[in-house]
Amino acid sequence: MIKIVPEVLWLSWLWILVPVLCCLFASRTLLHYFQLESYQFPGYFRTLWRNKKNSFMPGVCAVVVSLLATVVLPLPAMALNSKFLGYAYLVLILPIAVAGGLLIAKLFRPKNAKKKFVITARVKRLYVVHAIVMLLISRLLAEFYATMYLFVAWPLFLPLIVALSGLLAWPIEKAISECYFRDARRKLLANDRLIRIGITGSYGKTSVKHILGTILSEKYPTLITPASFNTPMGVSRAIRERLTPSYQVFVGEMGARHVGDIKEMCRLVKPTIGIITSVGPQHLETFKTIDRIAGTKYELIEGLPQEGSHCYFYDDGAYCTQMYEKTQKTKVLCGRDPEKSDCWCDKVSVSQLGSTFTLHIRNKGSIECHTKLLGEHNIQNILLAAAVASDLGLSLRQISHGIEKLQPVKNRLELITRPGGFTIINDAFNSNPVSSRAALQVLKDFPQRRIIITPGMVELGEKEADYNYEFGKAMAGCVDIAIIVGKKRVQPIIDGLKEAEFDERNIHRVDSLNASTALLHSMVRPTDTVLYENDLPDNYEEA
Repeated sequence: MIKIVPEVLWLSWLWILVPVLCCLFASRTLLHYFQLESYQFPGYFRTLWRNKKNSFMPGVCAVVVSLLATVVLPLPAMALNSKFLGYAYLVLILPIAVAGGLLIAKLFRPKNAKKKFVITARVKRLYVVHAIVMLLISRLLAEFYATMYLFVAWPLFLPLIVALSGLLAWPIEKAISECYFRDARRKLLANDRLIRIGITGSYGKTSVKHILGTILSEKYPTLITPASFNTPMGVSRAIRERLTPSYQVFVGEMGARHVGDIKEMCRLVKPTIGIITSVGPQHLETFKTIDRIAGTKYELIEGLPQEGSHCYFYDDGAYCTQMYEKTQKTKVLCGRDPEKSDCWCDKVSVSQLGSTFTLHIRNKGSIECHTKLLGEHNIQNILLAAAVASDLGLSLRQISHGIEKLQPVKNRLELITRPGGFTIINDAFNSNPVSSRAALQVLKDFPQRRIIITPGMVELGEKEADYNYEFGKAMAGCVDIAIIVGKKRVQPIIDGLKEAEFDERNIHRVDSLNASTALLHSMVRPTDTVLYENDLPDNYEEA
């Protein structure tokens, strides 16, 4: 074969840029997965393994495009031994590389992504580091190999190169996040009269945050972290962008996927009030054991000052109760037992229209309350918020008025009714063994027919199949039609339904949410109630 060896250095770089430019665009899906996993390496590698086709095929296709551009297309110029055609080709191959990368990105990006790839400032910095890493790899391999075409094979390792880029960018991001972190903490602590509240738990923390914010607003200007902003960077952003001197209370939601996460959140918020809503197997995939989950949640209580702090727990008869018992700081227990609890309720009536109950607060009295929120588990959340509000000086009437105002949190047992149409219970935000059972009990209170659409539960580690099996069994007594969304992961749910002797003619398995929607509209009646229980993140979709 006749080779064209560029005589000018900048032309030789064009050969090297071909796989780099192609991979810069072809990496889009991999960078999306990295973003979905909050730039955490263990989660990123698990996502690669779950989505092998979308993870590894972009690199394979990038090799094909690079070989096509550097070997096949220049053959006419080589055959003619034309230096002019060779130089002209070298200038034209870069658009070919870009077009190939864009096509690869389009072919292998998650279809109908629920959470779009957002080009944030962090992603832009990661792209720069990623480009430099690929350029160096391409250049080094081009120098190393005697035949200049062999160096285009490195895109086969594109998923690992993305991880390497993320690792090299980490010190930069750490320095930037620390600056934002310190600025947010300075702003938060500048007002020494600001009441700072931290909320954590395996489930219920977002609901308690919204409930508490609504009730406290009856007396205090209150800022709660928006949506599910519960990471150090998310909470820092909320503080920096939204906190003003007019606020008297700040409520920060604290999420955790690893040991030490809550401790880091306490370093930011410096709370004087701590609320633990629950302890369960959520994120068991990363924590490995529930004991480690409980220990991480308790970091909130450990982070409170010894003097002047208040701790709030729900009497679950398990981990939260144990935490309450071992806590030496000022503490409050909420529950259903008036002998043990400082805040409790009775005369509970739950229906498809909401709930009514009598709220009791020790040494403060009692009051009748009504809420539009569905499910008895939401009363648990209200009790925690009511106990905090009472200690902060709200009257029982103010608390009851705030409870009356409560609105469902979006995608959390959100009731959607349309005149002449079927009823939807939207509980699609996430799901765990406790919340899924609560959702089933809510659905059970509605008249037949009751339809569930669910992909099951994830992030439950080695016990995921067992939990989904039990979910299927519990489902059998609460629904009339089950539409199960997914492939291999959902088989335990179907097995649980069959074990409970659910009519197999009413079990429908589909591959995607779009397919479930099409199936639903082919069978639904105006009097039906449809529960959407969980909606998997894009990185958990089965290809």
